[in-house]
Amino acid sequence: MQPLRELIWVGSVKNDLKALPDIVQDALGYALYRVQRGGVPVNAKPLHGFGGAGVLEIADDFDGNTYRAVCTVRLATAIYVLHVFQKKSKRGVTMPRLDLNLVRERLRQAEAIDSQRRKDQP
Repeated sequence: MQPLRELIWVGSVKNDLKALPDIVQDALGYALYRVQRGGVPVNAKPLHGFGGAGVLEIADDFDGNTYRAVCTVRLATAIYVLHVFQKKSKRGVTMPRLDLNLVRERLRQAEAIDSQRRKDQP
């Protein structure tokens, strides 16, 4: 098993996770732990439109609702959690445009953070 990679929460993601039901927090938290260990949770898949498996979407269903977490594993210094939310749309499985735009913006933020962290390393 790989050593535990650091987890960095981008924007309001950690507070967004804490606002979800406890059972969802536990499920998404465990899935993120698996990612930190170098694994791919069974409820994770590459997020379309982000260049392969570098950005993962983790889904969990609870009480008739769907919850999702998005993280990136493609940056050098850490696993960056980009977005956590409850999917509201009842049509299809695609992520709503506003959520995709937020993921893109937070990915840019994560890339900037990662770049600075690499510069700061000895």
